[in-house]
Amino acid sequence: MPRIPPKGAKRQGPLQDNPVAGPKRVLLAAPRGYCAGVDRAVIAVEKALDRFGAPVYVRKQIVHNIHVVTELEQKGAIFVEEVEEVPEGAHVVFSAHGVSPAVVQSASDRGLHAIDATCPLVTKVHREAVRFARDDFEILLIGHDGHEEVEGTAGHAPDRVTVVNSPDEADTVQVRDPSRVVWLSQTTLSVDETMETVRRLRARFPELHDPPSDDICYATQNRQVAIKKVAREADLVIVVGSANSSNSVRLVEVALENGAKAAHRVDYADEVQQEWLDGVRTVGVTSGASVPEVLVRRVLSDLAEAGYRDVEEVRTAEEDLIFSLPKELRQDAAGRRDDRALGGRVRA
Repeated sequence: MPRIPPKGAKRQGPLQDNPVAGPKRVLLAAPRGYCAGVDRAVIAVEKALDRFGAPVYVRKQIVHNIHVVTELEQKGAIFVEEVEEVPEGAHVVFSAHGVSPAVVQSASDRGLHAIDATCPLVTKVHREAVRFARDDFEILLIGHDGHEEVEGTAGHAPDRVTVVNSPDEADTVQVRDPSRVVWLSQTTLSVDETMETVRRLRARFPELHDPPSDDICYATQNRQVAIKKVAREADLVIVVGSANSSNSVRLVEVALENGAKAAHRVDYADEVQQEWLDGVRTVGVTSGASVPEVLVRRVLSDLAEAGYRDVEEVRTAEEDLIFSLPKELRQDAAGRRDDRALGGRVRA
């Protein structure tokens, strides 16, 4: 079972409606929560269980959210670290973060029935890595060492990729040929920090090539833009999301960088602490791209008990992108096209 970060401290009892100077309100960021890639990956596991029966194995966490992983476990999914833990001939789902060709080959060698739930936007970065490596470029991959997405992307061009973890590392990274260098990025990073890293790389390597299109995913960018607008007016920002969710952690950082007086990440509503609300009139609320809306609604319900009943949605973009499910899941057991082949679900 992949390591799940521990939950935050659970609050004892309901939040109290303590007086503050002025009316209380919530600014609810939109877009928030599930993106198309997460939606597709979660439905892929659910449909694999429906189609093939339990257990269905999943390499790593399908998405980085405690609640989602726990619910899928209860339905019969078994999460493993590597495909070597999966019984020969079983069904295994690759997570939304993507895998390297070596993992795909290992699954094939064990006779596993693999279902690839990699987010198509991550697959795009994989293809870019392969193409630039083939064209004899050195790839500076902006991202975080150890993150599954970075491991998967690097595995597509292992002799050509160097990971750059931060803007400071851009000042020290070494390349073989400054005229044959390109940057790519993990899809879930802070847009501002990534652009600062690129700026510092370009200062050292003026011939640095750009990817053909932006690697940071639309959902990550949209959620950061929304929380920037909310943060300017918020005394406190609450981000719903798990500790190993890169985009959720980034939302906390973005909120603090853009005017929020305080910002905290929680997995569940009962982790919101009473002392966070001391003197707070305006609470901003958002959630990472792997967070189901039900968890946000529970936070809003608890805040309402504390007097924050006036909820205003702050919307900065509309999202209507959906992705087709993996080809193995586009038909039911009888060969009929499945109604959810495009991976869409009704959102709250």
